[in-house]
Amino acid sequence: MDEKHLTPRAEDYNQWYLDVIAAADMAQHSPVKGCMVIKPYGYAIWERIQAILDARFKETGVENAYFPLFIPQSLLTREADHVEGFAPEVAVVTHAGGEKLEEPLVIRPTSETIMYETFKDWIHSYRDLPLLINQWANVVRWEKRTRLFLRTTEFLWQEGHTVHATHEQADERARMMLEVYRDFAENVMAIPVIPGQKSESEKFAGAHRTYCLEAMMQDGRALQFATSHDLGQNFAKAFDVKFTDEQNVEQFAWQTSWGLSTRTIGGLIMAHSDDKGLIVPPRLAPIQVVVVPLWFKDEQRAEVLSQAEKIAALLKTVGVRVKIDQKEGRPGEKFYEWEKKGVPLRLELGPKDLLNEKVVVARRDSGEKEDVSFSNLAIEIPKRLEEIQGALFARAKAYRDQRSVRVDTWDAFKMAIENGKFVLAHWCGEAEVEAKIKEETNATIRCLPFEAPEEKGVCVLSGKPSQRRVVFARAY
Repeated sequence: MDEKHLTPRAEDYNQWYLDVIAAADMAQHSPVKGCMVIKPYGYAIWERIQAILDARFKETGVENAYFPLFIPQSLLTREADHVEGFAPEVAVVTHAGGEKLEEPLVIRPTSETIMYETFKDWIHSYRDLPLLINQWANVVRWEKRTRLFLRTTEFLWQEGHTVHATHEQADERARMMLEVYRDFAENVMAIPVIPGQKSESEKFAGAHRTYCLEAMMQDGRALQFATSHDLGQNFAKAFDVKFTDEQNVEQFAWQTSWGLSTRTIGGLIMAHSDDKGLIVPPRLAPIQVVVVPLWFKDEQRAEVLSQAEKIAALLKTVGVRVKIDQKEGRPGEKFYEWEKKGVPLRLELGPKDLLNEKVVVARRDSGEKEDVSFSNLAIEIPKRLEEIQGALFARAKAYRDQRSVRVDTWDAFKMAIENGKFVLAHWCGEAEVEAKIKEETNATIRCLPFEAPEEKGVCVLSGKPSQRRVVFARAY
């Protein structure tokens, strides 16, 4: 990356993505291959994600807990589909304390097994249900090809796990948590998503059903934003999670799991950012407004800084997250730094502005500038932040809609996928056909959209009958 310029998206999208992360000072590669160091600004964004989602989970009755990083290998093998699905990604500890372990320990790729072995001791009666647990943790999946935030060997996430007396209650919870994620994606991160169900081939290993949210990035590829799984009784039977019902009859429980990870930060970058750097939606931004005081003579410094502090204090009273940039440096350098970090609004304050009792307000999303008087800041700044929030969502949605197409022939399908589109096409429901489409185009079924109406047609590849269209795309 050039000191002053990022690689343009049109020239090399993958390099642009890495340039944005470096320019915004969000993360870097670690000495451990495939792992990343999340730097303070990148972690501040993750902390915002945590804080907002944690509060929303708790509003639905969920409580936080913590379970071990290490899982006895025998637990992982209890559920056959689960172990088969994760086997290629599992990291195993065989030696510790200078000795070979009697039983190898798996470094958690996900926590169903260790949690459910514990849940069986917590649950005895229907009175113990529902059990609603979440944990914020790190997980390890030995990825062969990694990319900062999107796919790393170790990453951060939250994983919710719930236990219920009936399948209806479990499925309702799985859908409820998907809706929590959808609202967060669209109304906080300003990323439009398509809610739906995964195909049998794409569902979570060991799940009865997997629900998901799919988002389009600026290169036309899909990003799985979050997932929520109706686990049925598969894990309950494997781990003996039972309860005695109201008729004093012992029953296997019904379970769900649901999660969101630091890959959403990769989604944030690729959904909104531009060739100048990162763009962060105001509701998510750790810093919503940066005040940049400008002075040209030493005697001007104290007065300008004093007014900057008054402005910051005023904005804090109306709930704005604000920072004053007091570093030495040329105005252009300061502006460029905050532009790269994607702070939604920049307030420029110099000696002439003091005389006129106003600041220059610059929008990160559009680059527009305007003068706002000191007396109107408490009203106008929150208003501008909401305008930016809405504009970012509208822009991302318009882009996705523009690049989403309905096709009915195999040639049109291949061309649309090659051109980076979301393709709504008929599929006969056969796994063999789904696999053939993936093999020939590198596109997968992203989801069976909840909102897709029943529409009789024929499969785009096999020509067999189909009841509705599904979403195909290449994905991260």
